[in-house]
Amino acid sequence: MPKIVDPDRRRANVVDALFRVVRRAGLEGASLRRVADEAGLAVGSVRHYFDGHDALVAFALDAMVERVTARLVERASALVPALERGDLTGAATIDAVVDLLAELLPLDTERRDEAAVWLAFESAARTRPELRERSAAAVAGTSALVRRVLDGAHARGSLRPGLDLDLEEQRLSALVDGLTVRGVLHPELLPPDRARAVLASHLAGLRA
Repeated sequence: MPKIVDPDRRRANVVDALFRVVRRAGLEGASLRRVADEAGLAVGSVRHYFDGHDALVAFALDAMVERVTARLVERASALVPALERGDLTGAATIDAVVDLLAELLPLDTERRDEAAVWLAFESAARTRPELRERSAAAVAGTSALVRRVLDGAHARGSLRPGLDLDLEEQRLSALVDGLTVRGVLHPELLPPDRARAVLASHLAGLRA
């Protein structure tokens, strides 16, 4: 009997292979042939799903955003309603927000690989219009999540009075970005436990 191929699983395997290649060789080094070799496929099999390098990269970026978003939504689905009900206050709020935002930091192998590939995509989006819109949408989504969490904490009195929440959203988003870059490029200077401690310290400084 002919072998039945699950197209969704095949695409996912190709995307995983692309991530590994990008981590080692950068985005420009991720040719269809190199990705096919990494996935253990003939290059024609990859072309069956993606008509070129640009299509493969765009699909992979969407897949990465979906993976990270799924983890964030899972944590936020418990955190934000708890904030709105007032079930979390003070230190409990800070710990829960740290857990949420830590999903964006390179604190383990999976998140470190995702962050390394994300930085490659972000760099490429600066000069590649076909990636720019996706990149901007992902950044806007993260900023919106940060703002929603801050709004919820503020509404329950967990934050210091008088804070400029627009400014605090930008500060916190920039801190997460900076920790991600440092953790990927210089992990020896910012090990995972230290990155988490920096994030927790910043959030504790906002506490009422």
